[in-house]
Amino acid sequence: MSGLGELDRPGAPGGPAARSDAGTGPDGRGPGVSRRGAADPVKALMHRHRELCERAVDPLEIAAGLEAHGVTDRTAARFRHRDVFSLAEEMYARVPRDADAPPPAAPTALPRPRPDWALLTLLPGVLCAAALTGVRLTDGRTSLLVAAAGLLAVVLAVHAALRRGPLSGHRRAHQGLQRTEAWTCWLIGYAALGDGLLRAAVHGGPDALPDGTAGGPWPFAAASLLTLALACAPAAWSAHFLAVQARRRLNSSRGLEEFAAGVQPLLLAALALFLCALTALTALCATVLGEPADYAPILTLGALLFLARLLTVHGFAHVPAVVIAAVGAAEVLAPATVFAGRLPECGFLATPVESLMSAWGPAGVPSLVCASAALILLIHATRTLTRASAHVRTDQPC
Repeated sequence: MSGLGELDRPGAPGGPAARSDAGTGPDGRGPGVSRRGAADPVKALMHRHRELCERAVDPLEIAAGLEAHGVTDRTAARFRHRDVFSLAEEMYARVPRDADAPPPAAPTALPRPRPDWALLTLLPGVLCAAALTGVRLTDGRTSLLVAAAGLLAVVLAVHAALRRGPLSGHRRAHQGLQRTEAWTCWLIGYAALGDGLLRAAVHGGPDALPDGTAGGPWPFAAASLLTLALACAPAAWSAHFLAVQARRRLNSSRGLEEFAAGVQPLLLAALALFLCALTALTALCATVLGEPADYAPILTLGALLFLARLLTVHGFAHVPAVVIAAVGAAEVLAPATVFAGRLPECGFLATPVESLMSAWGPAGVPSLVCASAALILLIHATRTLTRASAHVRTDQPC
């Protein structure tokens, strides 16, 4: 800006000498409030971000907004401030407000868990367990009706759980949710039925066993489905942990780099907490239902969905939508290439999937695909969820 050079002269208005006599403004709001002179770069910055300054409820919201617009600590130094947080404090103090306006919320006011979303996150697992119990206690048409009713109830419960609390987040996230819900349902359905589908494709048909003889009912991984339904609760609590700790870090940090360095281990800790809970749930559900514990596909799928949800609710919905769609397409192509490999001169199409199955079994395909996608989202999350702008207050409390 044209006025930046004049600010470097000791005698210039707003320069070092002038600021030493103007530690606080006339209203006592902080340093730099009484800065005068024709050259006022902070005033010009406030004019460019007038809407942000007027609607902000505290300086932290202005700092997050400035960061979202590309203002860094180095940029703040051009405005004679040590970091973006200090610059935001001056901008907030210089915004005219009514005398009867309520004071800003205390920096230490952090979101507390609410019983409504805490109970809603338990509902999908409870309904899924009840539905599986009903299916096992009935047979024939009654069993099908119980399964259909249970599936509908679980879907509605998950939908309600994802609309409240720390798994809901920004309103703009709903645009990304519409693009990912169908693929997410496919991924969960594949976790329950995909291994049987892939095994049938490799060994000759839906009713064939590995030895080529006719098999029984289609294999259904009930333990995987129950584990993913119960995982809504630890996912919500892990997301709440990240939101609370990131907000506390935002209150105490004095620079964007300091904030990013403090939030990155919190993100990894939240993911680790969720995976530990998911591991325990996998073992518990497998034991109760008498099925083998498929840790690899469940943990990788859980990590993928958890990271995708975190990114989406914080306003970064595009990359999770693309990644989940790519994973879903890969799981569709896996059995499709096996069937296509039976066409004349097309046997090479089935070679990758058959080789992976011979080495790791049918669970190797979803494990490899979901693990690769989860790693991509984790790298993306460490770059986006460590920004201050990702942790500003939302309309919905946690």
